[in-house]
Amino acid sequence: MLSVWKTKPGEGLEIKETDVPKIKDDEVLVKVKATSICGTDMHIYGWDNWAQKRIGKNLPYIFGHEVAGEVVEAGKNVKAVSVGDHVSAETHISCSHCFQCKTGKEHICENVKILGVDVNGTFAEYLALPHRNAWVNDKKIPHWIASVQEPLGNAVHTVFDGEVAGKTVTIFGMGPIGVCAVGLCKIAGAEKIIALDQHEGRLKFGKEFGADVLINSASADVKKEIMDATNGHGADVFLEMAGAESAMKDGLATLRPGGRASILGVFPKPFEIDVTNDIVFKGITMNGINGRKMFDTWYKTKALLPKMKLERLITHKFKLSEIENGFDVLKKREGMKVVLEP
Repeated sequence: MLSVWKTKPGEGLEIKETDVPKIKDDEVLVKVKATSICGTDMHIYGWDNWAQKRIGKNLPYIFGHEVAGEVVEAGKNVKAVSVGDHVSAETHISCSHCFQCKTGKEHICENVKILGVDVNGTFAEYLALPHRNAWVNDKKIPHWIASVQEPLGNAVHTVFDGEVAGKTVTIFGMGPIGVCAVGLCKIAGAEKIIALDQHEGRLKFGKEFGADVLINSASADVKKEIMDATNGHGADVFLEMAGAESAMKDGLATLRPGGRASILGVFPKPFEIDVTNDIVFKGITMNGINGRKMFDTWYKTKALLPKMKLERLITHKFKLSEIENGFDVLKKREGMKVVLEP
């Protein structure tokens, strides 16, 4: 089968032929119909500081993790998934026996393996997937749309980490997940949605999905504009989806006392924040968001998917063999979501 590998340190990838994976008794073989490029894949492709520390020991391997496809083979122990089912993948492969797994927190399993990070991923024509991680899709959903449910799930987890109805929300980072968060906040009845990014094209997507206030953080006085937009009180909810030091600091500084901060972004390096003034004295609630709750988030995502019209977010489609074109589009910020079809 055709597959896309990260074989060595440094920017880039390698496309090569490899054997179709042989499945275990508790796995299904998925014929990949669509797989999309995520920000994590950009980190891996570009080989930044995070990728060097997180991925280095796993080379060589097939990367990619957002997927939709059809089950073509099932192991003898597989339950609730059948040959012919259309599926997407929950990418956190949990151990099922650690403390977190046994107390309903599989998404932060002590021994978790991430599809396309720790084990071979979805940039291939076929994928071996544990049957517990196969989410069965409605066959009416096109594969190219179903492939972006995983990032939508990240947004669902982040937005509904707390109350949004009637709240003023700042969302830093108008990548695909941030834009999805804008749409979800609008659906959930947020009073005002303030979208921030350094790229005008991405801010336009935020506007299309329902943002009320757009702030270009590359040129604006971010703190002043947020405080002006909130009558000097600050936002009720701060969602960090940029993975940027400035976003974290500005978001916390403009969060009202007693507010809620939900942090999804992956930051390239550690940095200092004003814990005393922006967290302790304000009495805020701050949570880290890791992936999707298994599988509560998926049920919410299934219900919300028809309302989101995610086809608006998918700007480019390429053949899997043209994956370099997809990365090039995203590096130049000429697109939002890129879907690859084997």
